[in-house]
Amino acid sequence: MKEILREVGMIARCFESISNIEFKEFKLARGQYLYLVRICENPGIIQERIAEMLKVDRTTASRSIKNLVSSGLIEKLIDCDNKKILKLYPTEKGKRLYPFLKREEEYSNKMALNGLTQEEQETILKLLYKIRKNIETDWEIVKKGGKRKYLSERNINL
Repeated sequence: MKEILREVGMIARCFESISNIEFKEFKLARGQYLYLVRICENPGIIQERIAEMLKVDRTTASRSIKNLVSSGLIEKLIDCDNKKILKLYPTEKGKRLYPFLKREEEYSNKMALNGLTQEEQETILKLLYKIRKNIETDWEIVKKGGKRKYLSERNINL
């Protein structure tokens, strides 16, 4: 059933491509809108947590957050209790953009799920959740510099 993950990948790439084109006028590229949405929904979130939520490495998150700060859409503020912690908040400009991003998300969901019953939608969500939980195990290993099992079982000389 290799087609399942290929289909999921194609769906993700289609949405990313559409979003990159539609959000270009706001100078949001390469999934930066995902960061802005999560920060608007979780004001005060720290960079490490948002990287974890989006399943990206720290460097990728840092680069996107830096661009969002430069664009004036989010700001980093020092935590009152711990000066070493920087929290992320949407600026007024970012807050004004958020409803548009949410409308796009709702529209995309509506289009993607068109013709599916409520029960089918719930089933898909449950199954995708299981798939994500399965893959997160390997993601955690690789993120920390480890190797997935199939690599240690095969000897490949290139």
